[in-house]
Amino acid sequence: MTLRLVPALTLAALAASPAFAASDSHGGGFVGGLMYSLTDPVTHTAFLALAVFLLIAWRMGALKAITSGLDKRADDIRNELDEAQNLREQAAETLALAERRQQDADKEAEAMIAQAKEDAKRIMEEARKDIADRLARREAQAEARIARAEAEATEQVRRAAADAATEAARRLLAEDTAVDQFESAAREIEKALG
Repeated sequence: MTLRLVPALTLAALAASPAFAASDSHGGGFVGGLMYSLTDPVTHTAFLALAVFLLIAWRMGALKAITSGLDKRADDIRNELDEAQNLREQAAETLALAERRQQDADKEAEAMIAQAKEDAKRIMEEARKDIADRLARREAQAEARIARAEAEATEQVRRAAADAATEAARRLLAEDTAVDQFESAAREIEKALG
């Protein structure tokens, strides 16, 4: 639509220029300055050459090539923007996935730490219980040894007392002085026990 207006505006400007050139009041501003430049023969010739060049370029399809090139460039830019948008969305998805994985890894690490603490506490309790059991067994073994030693000592004392009593009785029977021998046997028994 704008391509059809270019030749029409060019022709209107060419047709209007002699009318403005004939009048002495050029007025101010852009239109007055443009009309003044058209009254100058060199400027007027350059303007006509430009208008003819634009008309020839339009007829040969140069404007169409320019607009199609601009349209192609706009399409390329639009495609690049779409691709950039897609890449941005993919990057956002990848970032969200990485953040979820990081959170999962953090939770897993926390669970592993909690499990390790729990295992360490359980191992410490088992070790304490094991040490207490070992101490109790050793204490029981020591008490049993002490009891055996006491029993052996008591048995030895009894044997010694029995031996001393037997010896004293044998002497008493061998000698008739019973009272003196009885007292000396009692002293020997006391010595053996004591």
